[in-house]
Amino acid sequence: MKRILLTFLAGTVVASFGNLSVAVAEPTKPECLAGAKPGGGFDLTCRLVANSLLASKEISTPMAVTYMEGGVGAVAYNHVIGKRGKDGNLITAASSGSALLIAQGKFGKYDETAVRWLGALGADYGVLVVSSDSPYKTLGELVEAYKADPNSFAIAGGGAVGSQDWMKGSLLAKAANQEPKKMRYVALEGGGAVLTALEGGHVKVGAGDAAEMAKHHVAGKVRILAVMSDKRLPGELADVPTAKEQGYEIDWPVWRGYYVGKDVSDADYNWWVAAFEKLTKTPEFAKERETRGLFEFTKLGADFDAYVKEDVVRFKALAKDAGM
Repeated sequence: MKRILLTFLAGTVVASFGNLSVAVAEPTKPECLAGAKPGGGFDLTCRLVANSLLASKEISTPMAVTYMEGGVGAVAYNHVIGKRGKDGNLITAASSGSALLIAQGKFGKYDETAVRWLGALGADYGVLVVSSDSPYKTLGELVEAYKADPNSFAIAGGGAVGSQDWMKGSLLAKAANQEPKKMRYVALEGGGAVLTALEGGHVKVGAGDAAEMAKHHVAGKVRILAVMSDKRLPGELADVPTAKEQGYEIDWPVWRGYYVGKDVSDADYNWWVAAFEKLTKTPEFAKERETRGLFEFTKLGADFDAYVKEDVVRFKALAKDAGM
């Protein structure tokens, strides 16, 4: 009895629901670490949960958002592993880009097994875009034209060689049975620069993300030929077919998720998983996700952990095929 009382007073009571143990007590100092400067994708990912967890009353204490730039998340990854591996208050923002960099060995000596993957709560999706006056109206037409004369196609993306946008372009090259490493890729600073290059006729194809390109597609400034998702996206892009609809196995979800330290207790880990599961069912979260231009994509706990590890394997294969 004394042991139960002491445990209760310490605020770490654990209730068992089936095979899942869930910590009753919420983190006392919730914090989300963004591995970059304020304003980028990691910041967006942290703000998504920081705002909606408080608004939906899943947490009673505001979540702090902190920043640690370097290596597109690599410095934060190494910091969590080396310094805060047991900290159950801390979650860290991640994305499919994190899995891609891990697959390429760009997070240093640590691989995807060095942390506990918590969950993904939203996603954007890759798209292939051409200018509004482009002669190509379908992905099939673009693939055939690329196959006939790959050297005449400059493909622009908002990232360096080996980035997600480069990988999206490589999928076009592969669909045309061409070597991705020979692709004429133009590395630009973000999606805005890609749009400018397309509109100016400097490149023929742009690789980007659906949320960023949608309004320009609707305005008639560019034409999205395919979205890299399993099914059509809602809203402004409902008229745009997927690559799979057009006969090409091209899939690129840009998920937004979180991880915790490897040594975080099962009770703390399961508390976050349960909180995220409840959060995704609230109107407050749905509003935040929509405001931030993300589409529905939820994977939690063990399912997400397995998904990330499968992503890393897939990205390793893509990088090898692309000659990286």
